[in-house]
Amino acid sequence: MNLSRSRNRSRGLAGLATAAVLLGGLVAPPPAAAAEDGSASVLAHHLRRTLDQLQFEQVLDTNPPTGAAELNALRQDSVDKEARKPPKKADLLAAVAAAEPISQQPQIDLTVIELNRLGRPVSSGTVLMSPQYPDGKVVPVDRNLHTTDVRWRQWDDAGWYANHGQGTIDVVPGRENASIDFMSPYPASVLKLMVAFGVLRLVDQGQISLDDTYNYEPVAPISSLCGPGSSNTIRGYLDAALTWSSNNAACAMVKLLHDRGAVDGLNQTFQDLGLETLQLKNTNPNTGGRWGNPVTMSSLDTAKLLMLVNGGLGTLWTAPNGTAVTAAVLSDASRAFFKGKLGDQGMNVALSTTNWCGAAYPAPGIPQLTPSRWIGADGTVTIPGQGIAYGRDVRPCNDAAEVTYSHKNGWVNNSGADAGIVKALPGKGGRTYIVTMFSNLGYQYVDSNRPPTGAENVWFAEKLAKLGKIVDDYEKRRYP
Repeated sequence: MNLSRSRNRSRGLAGLATAAVLLGGLVAPPPAAAAEDGSASVLAHHLRRTLDQLQFEQVLDTNPPTGAAELNALRQDSVDKEARKPPKKADLLAAVAAAEPISQQPQIDLTVIELNRLGRPVSSGTVLMSPQYPDGKVVPVDRNLHTTDVRWRQWDDAGWYANHGQGTIDVVPGRENASIDFMSPYPASVLKLMVAFGVLRLVDQGQISLDDTYNYEPVAPISSLCGPGSSNTIRGYLDAALTWSSNNAACAMVKLLHDRGAVDGLNQTFQDLGLETLQLKNTNPNTGGRWGNPVTMSSLDTAKLLMLVNGGLGTLWTAPNGTAVTAAVLSDASRAFFKGKLGDQGMNVALSTTNWCGAAYPAPGIPQLTPSRWIGADGTVTIPGQGIAYGRDVRPCNDAAEVTYSHKNGWVNNSGADAGIVKALPGKGGRTYIVTMFSNLGYQYVDSNRPPTGAENVWFAEKLAKLGKIVDDYEKRRYP
């Protein structure tokens, strides 16, 4: 049965917010990302309309549960979620052919933070979409890029189907009276941003060095997510975790954090910074695995974390305890390393899709420059660690690229996420912004127009790429 709902479309807002102007030689003013027109920004209203108009409810579900037994199986799958592998080619073709319309509005959490040339926030917008908010819901955000208006709930694999997308476990305590109730999508491999931040904090504290060798020795039983033991430098592990999303490397770094007794301290640091939804919880100290629903990230707090990685002048925001938060949370060297690895991202396949340059499907997304590291002599991208050869010559897209996109994405069956820093290339406009998106649209969900062949390595609905392209086009017009 086709899902139907009313679609309230409003006319575009007439005006655009004016970017903050900083006078040379003066102390930078407080953050300027407060609401532009009352409770929400012009940008936020644009994002809400965009999500609404993309009609995400038209995607298909390749594996909907059919009864209590399958719902119980979903509950069991909520531990080590990333160990579940995408279906093989033949199984995928069969699943797509038998796919059904999605049962309800998908869950999407989207934030964009616009930055000026000094890396300071100019405006922001956060929008949520769910069965409770099928037309999208703008989140009121204060001048510190913070909100207490959302009751964040942990993702529940079975509950999304059985409980109309309503979560039951609070992420942040004391939000029972919040005006918005939202179940946060599982962040998938975007959680590696939290891991890298924690490891680099240890580097900055002098406890470890990037060039130290770490022998990853998981305690039996070996996690299917993490794999067997390995040995590498910390630099090498972080590179693999961030650039091609190695789970083994990320498990090694999570175990390193546990070895150093640093996981609780990392979670407390996020709380102290006012990033309450960033929680690396319930991971296994023996393997670094057990990545399940207690690991949480919202798009707003993730965007603020990336703002720290990007760097900026002066106080970027004030934490709830009154502490000024600056880019000095990480050293210059650690920020440069972190951002450099995100800039070397090989998996350009969600909000950006340049790995499939020129293909009829999926649609083009953010027009980024694909890092040369992954491009072979024939111009095609190959990610050896993932065993994926994309088979499209990306050089024409690099010739036409307008931005760099330093980002991390992630996907499992019911999670599709992408988060990064977009910066215009020289001569391609003045936009710099952070975009973060979490959704339940993992590889289980496909576009109704997905071709029967030639898309076997496409793990995201192309609507996400269309979202990336619309956001970037808007920012290009806004900061030409």
